[in-house]
Amino acid sequence: MTIPQAIIWNDLDKDMQAGVLARPALADSALLRDTVSKILLKVKTDGDKAVLDYTKEFDGAQLSDLRLSTDQISAAEQAISPEVKSAIDLAYANIKRFHEAQYPKDIEVTTQPGVVCQQKHSALEVVGLYIPGGSAPLPSTVLMLGVSAQVAGCALPILCTPPSPQGRIANEILYAASICGIEHVYLCGGAQAIAAMAYGTNSIPKVDKIFGPGNSFVTEAKQQVSQNVDGAAIDMPAGPSEVLVIADGRANPAFVAADLLSQAEHGPDSQAVVVANSAELVKQIQQQVLLQMAKLSRANIAEKSIANSRFIVTDSLEQSIDVANKYAAEHLIIQTENAEQVCEKVKHAGSIFVGAYSPESAGDYASGTNHVLPTYGYARNYSSLGLLDFMRRYTVQTLSQEGLGNIGKAIIDLANAEGLDAHANAVALRLSAGNNNA
Repeated sequence: MTIPQAIIWNDLDKDMQAGVLARPALADSALLRDTVSKILLKVKTDGDKAVLDYTKEFDGAQLSDLRLSTDQISAAEQAISPEVKSAIDLAYANIKRFHEAQYPKDIEVTTQPGVVCQQKHSALEVVGLYIPGGSAPLPSTVLMLGVSAQVAGCALPILCTPPSPQGRIANEILYAASICGIEHVYLCGGAQAIAAMAYGTNSIPKVDKIFGPGNSFVTEAKQQVSQNVDGAAIDMPAGPSEVLVIADGRANPAFVAADLLSQAEHGPDSQAVVVANSAELVKQIQQQVLLQMAKLSRANIAEKSIANSRFIVTDSLEQSIDVANKYAAEHLIIQTENAEQVCEKVKHAGSIFVGAYSPESAGDYASGTNHVLPTYGYARNYSSLGLLDFMRRYTVQTLSQEGLGNIGKAIIDLANAEGLDAHANAVALRLSAGNNNA
């Protein structure tokens, strides 16, 4: 395999720099939109039958029932190895601890005498958790979504994931679901699962919000249902996964290469970027990528992804930070001297991994942070998934007669300025009644 050549950042003009930081092009969006739109309409019209038909067509599983029995969920604990069970338990504990710390506090403020304003929080009631299928089970994503829903106190979390052709779901996924208190697990994936959760079927409840990553069909389906009045809210837009590593001359090239490859093995459309102020380090990283990739079980996938990688050489660490902020990576790894100080200068990233011993893998599995993150540059204006995404905040105001008297004239004056007589009248009537009762 040929590694992409190093790119000297200062040799590029602004347009060329923007091109270097562009993500791999997405699939034919017009065809994708049309295909997904047809699937959504079919499920909305035919419900369970459409979901079962699509499950047979796309996953090769001929099912008579979409819901997995609770007995099968409970039995998963005995079917996994003690080592995997222990690992899931440890990850669960760390993720739960971190998300419990995010629980919001309600506030109460007296803005004027007799005028009390409150901000309160409540959990979303019915949430849909989508767990991708593919070549490997993802119990880690179950934990990221399931723990958040559990800690928030969501009344009914439901989980959809594609079954195997034999109509099964990996025991690791089921065990993770069980410890998160998820009893409603459905054997369906793809756009049809998103449609079922958004609109509801006889078997699958309609949810308030849909969470979780997926392929281009899942992503497109989520975006379409979020725009329909009778659909559902979604967590965030998402695209192919990505990582950017800021490195300096003190970085361990083997560590950097390992981080690039751990991202590259996700899929051929994943992107890995290195930004370093040392051309010699970049060469060493490229050599390590070749050495380590040859040993990977998913080398064929990683090779395609690495072909889309970028090895950028800058003049200084400050310039490297500027490039990283322009890219706004889903995952940002800092392998530099004084990495904590570099972290303070980062403005745009989904999740940041600071120092030589903070690989992206830690956040993906067991450090405690959430691995559902904004991709494709959305880290500029979207946050990593957290507890508050599973809750809603609302306000309460309580005014006494004195309180309305204190702000009533201002309300009337503002309402009249906007030409809204009824608004002014709603206050004036009360003020008048108060004066008459005085």
